[in-house]
Amino acid sequence: MAGHNKWSKVKHIKAKEDAKKSKIFTKHVRAIMTAARQGGGNPDNNPALRLAIDRAKADSMPMSNIQRAIDKATGNLDGVVLSEVTYEGYGPGGVAIMVECLTDNKNRTVAEIRHAFKKAGGSLGTSGSVAWMFEKKGVIVVNRSDKDEQVMESAIEAGAEDIKELDEVLVIESSPEDFNAVLEAVNAIDGIEILESNVQLVAINESEVDDETAEKVERLIEVLEDIDDVQNVIHNMA
Repeated sequence: MAGHNKWSKVKHIKAKEDAKKSKIFTKHVRAIMTAARQGGGNPDNNPALRLAIDRAKADSMPMSNIQRAIDKATGNLDGVVLSEVTYEGYGPGGVAIMVECLTDNKNRTVAEIRHAFKKAGGSLGTSGSVAWMFEKKGVIVVNRSDKDEQVMESAIEAGAEDIKELDEVLVIESSPEDFNAVLEAVNAIDGIEILESNVQLVAINESEVDDETAEKVERLIEVLEDIDDVQNVIHNMA
């Protein structure tokens, strides 16, 4: 999954209109693994994982696939040792990009990511080169509806720090510590469609680019997201 600076330019937050089941399942696997890594593999104690599982089931993802994703993320899969690693780089126009990965072969992963940056006219940076432009936040993206006021009130009461009212969605931010409480409060409202919910990096220094550069950055993000080991791509494009 990607950042959320502007809905018009960060279309990868919302589910892509892709009829291929493999693409849909890949998206669900990443969401399940991210939630399991962050909050543990028991959905009874992990609201984000419970929601990710419900979404996967709604798209007819087999329970065996769901359990495998949980086991893989929590280190309970025999013969598989995964490492979390984050790569930093600059895309077209100097846009800062963070690529969060879960891999069993760092050499393979970094080679694929470096190739993607280079092909797009960007460059892979060293550790810390762009990390200072981001901070960890709980992020919940909700489709706008006639219940916007109720959503915002419930989120704020549960600990939300900021709510961005964009054209199509509400983007609710919280501290990582308050994320589960805010997610449960929002999810308890009937008829609300949650599009994204996790603890992720959020840009605190944004970069303004023209439309042509924005399209190049979006293409790079799509290429990065297609790499199997990539879990999340975050950028600071305004």
